[in-house]
Amino acid sequence: MLYRQHVGRVHALCLRMARDRSEAEELTQETFVRVWERLGSFRGESAFSTWLHRVTVNVVIAELRRRGRWRERFTAHEGEEVGVAEPAFSAGGDLDLERAIAALSPQARLVFVLHDVEGYQHNEIAELTGLAVGTSKAHLHRARLLLREELSR
Repeated sequence: MLYRQHVGRVHALCLRMARDRSEAEELTQETFVRVWERLGSFRGESAFSTWLHRVTVNVVIAELRRRGRWRERFTAHEGEEVGVAEPAFSAGGDLDLERAIAALSPQARLVFVLHDVEGYQHNEIAELTGLAVGTSKAHLHRARLLLREELSR
């Protein structure tokens, strides 16, 4: 019941942050494993969906950090990553926006999704990611500029 009720939202968040369909599926499963393990720590101070959202973000960020260190060893000569999967696009008019978001650097995309899509404040993003508040703001500013530029083409 719990899984069926929340899997769509968790998967959508994982997909926006990781931008890879198979990785999002793995992250979704990992999130529900963590939720099951930590269900006893849910104190009810906020809505369950809020707590679940926070667990999801933490799972994805931990994986992105782990993967970031691994991928440093597997980059192309010009600095492009090798083997980065195409993003899973939504149907309709969101295709251009999804492509533009997918083209952002991983940190800029993460900050953009957390701030503008999920509604986190910069101090919360800093706490979640380990970035300084000013760095979070700079990533968001740069992401918005790049998105405007890309979408105006």
